[in-house]
This record gives sequence, structure tokens and C-alpha cells, in this order.
Amino acid sequence: MNLLRFIPFFDDSVSSWALEARLLRWLTFLWMSIGLIILFSASYVVADDRQGDGLFYFKRQLIWAFAALIIFNIIVNLPLRKILGVAHWFLIFFLMLIFLTLVPGLGRKAFDAARWIAIGPIPIQPSELIKPFLVLQSATLFSQWEKLNWGIRLSWLGVFCLVLLGILAQPNLSTTALCGMTIWFIALAAGIPTKYLGGTAIGGVMLALLSISIKEYQRKRIMSFLNPWADATGDGYQLVQSLLAVGSGQTWGVGFGLSQQKLFYLPIQDTDFIFAIFSEEFGFVGGILLLILLAIFATLGLIIAIKSKNLTSQLVAIGVVVVMVGQSLLHIGVTTGALPTTGLPLPMFSYGGNSMISSLVSSALLIRVARESSEAEVVPLRRTQPENRKRRRML
Repeated sequence: MNLLRFIPFFDDSVSSWALEARLLRWLTFLWMSIGLIILFSASYVVADDRQGDGLFYFKRQLIWAFAALIIFNIIVNLPLRKILGVAHWFLIFFLMLIFLTLVPGLGRKAFDAARWIAIGPIPIQPSELIKPFLVLQSATLFSQWEKLNWGIRLSWLGVFCLVLLGILAQPNLSTTALCGMTIWFIALAAGIPTKYLGGTAIGGVMLALLSISIKEYQRKRIMSFLNPWADATGDGYQLVQSLLAVGSGQTWGVGFGLSQQKLFYLPIQDTDFIFAIFSEEFGFVGGILLLILLAIFATLGLIIAIKSKNLTSQLVAIGVVVVMVGQSLLHIGVTTGALPTTGLPLPMFSYGGNSMISSLVSSALLIRVARESSEAEVVPLRRTQPENRKRRRML
């Protein structure tokens, strides 16, 4: 067994992949590489102040990226049917971990949200890791919707509701919204009747409004988003500093590593607001190039979905596009003031091993679908001996 094959850069099977799969592979590596470079710049000053080592967060992210790449290469070489066959067990496992984060003493809090649980020295964020498996199980359920009885349908819909409620209870409204939209778009692509989709959409909006009405800090975020300058040193401080960073970049940016807002002006600049640092250093042009990268990723994903030979694969491809591109656009919308402030990382840019693993697993699933969509098995037709004799008599 060649163990080097589990490392992406030593996988010699790539040359036989479909064009879309190869393009996505290199696009993923490009996305990740740019993200690591930006993280180096965004985290250096903070890491030096907090840890005494400016490379502390960058080095840890490199380790997570290497581990995630091994998982990435395992997935791109596994048949999708095998991955789908175990996806529900991973979904249930991470669902249990989500509820364990709510148990006092087990869940680790940050900014009044219990989103992590420690397994030994490793912090696990189940709401991040569950995303690709939510895509897989949603695709499995909705692709077989017409064949299933209402008992099975309601059981899995109940599991999805528990996932959303568990994440919302942490509280994490932005991730809840992203997961809910992912399930909804997969159901839409599967052709689920409009009456069900409409009712679900209304229910989701009502749940979000209920959460905002109960959680005071969420209400403050909404109000500060509408006019952050009204309280520029209070609730609107983070968004104001983010807008200053984005605006300071102007057309070409101030240059790599030269951001001023990362010098302890903009909070959480290496995770939830890393796009603001990217915009400051690379300007409007850099932001447009990143949006073009996202557009190419989405286009390739939709082409792969169209070429896929079965509905389940199509829905997996669509779900991955929604998760990766949708989350990126939400993050960009928050940092530019187009959306209320939320704690949502930018895939493969923001610091965090869980986000890196989730992003690379999602991308690997899309590449796997691309590979299978072009590798139709050609079965040669053999004539039996009687058929051959009959053909000779006819001649």
C-alpha cells in the first residue's frame, strides 16, 4: 500500500481525473494557500502579543491544514456511495457533541457562546464539522423522498430540526441560518413540493425573529448594523473598525502586512473579520479577485451537478456550493456592513482547525462527485457462442 497517495501532492492518479475535478483541486489549493498567507498577516501581531510568538496561530493552522489535506485526499479517492453509507453516523455523532457543548462544564465559552468542546487537548467545534455531513444526509433524504414513507421522512426532518435548534441554543444564529438554508436549497433542487418549502421558510424566519427577540445581544447587533456610527465606541465599534479597514484599502490596498486596523483596533481580525484585513491590504481589486474565485468555484460546482448521473450526487454538489460560497458571501456581507454582525468564519481564510477541516472535506466531496460523473463504467458486450454460430449461419 502506497501511503504517499494519502498526501495530495503525491497522488499520481490525478492525471486521470475529469477536467472539472482537476480544476477544482487546484482551485481549492489556491484558495487555501491565499487564506494561509492572509492569516499570517492578520494574526501575527495578535499572536505576538498573546502568545509571545507571532507565528503561533499560523503554525497551528499549517498543522490543521496538513491533517485536513490527508482527510481531503482520502475522500476524493473513496466511492461516494461508501461515504453516503456512513454519513448518518457522523451526523448523529456531531449532533450529540452539539448538545454536549450546552452542558455546563463541558462546553467551552467564547464571547458568551458555548460552541466548543475539548476532546483531550483538541478543541472541537461540532457546528462546523457537521456541515458536510448535513449536506450528505440531506442529499440522501431528498433524493429518495418519493420512495420513503412519512415515518422515515419525519424522523430525519426531526434530526435536522434538532441540529438547527442545538446550534441556535449555543447560541450561533449565523451558522443556524447557513445550515437551514443549505437544507432548504437541497430540498428545492430535489423538487420537494412548494407548499412544504414555503412553510419551512416561514417557520425559519419566525424562529430567527424569536431568537432575536429573546437574545438582547442579537437585538443590539441588529440595531448597530442599521447605524453603527450612532454608537461607534460601543455596540457599533467592531463594524465601524471593519468599515474603516475596508475603506482604507481603496483600489489597490495598502500592501501585504501593512494593515493598520489589525494593530488592536479591529477585534477578532484573524477569524470573523479576516476579510476586512484582506480588503485593507489588497483593496478593491483584491476583493473582486476573491469574488471571481468564488464565482469560478460555484460555476464548476453547478457544472458538476448538471453532469452528475444521479440525483443524490447532484444534490451533494449543490449543497457543497451553498455551504462554501454561501458562507463566504455571508462573511463578506458582515465585514462590509451589508449584513448584521455575526460570528461566521471565511472558509480556508479564518483561523481555526475545525473550519479548515470542514471546508476541505466539503471541497473533497464536490471533487469526488466530479470524478464519478465522468467515470462511467463501460461494460463490453460479448456475444455468446450460440449467438456467434447463429450469426455465421446467417452469413
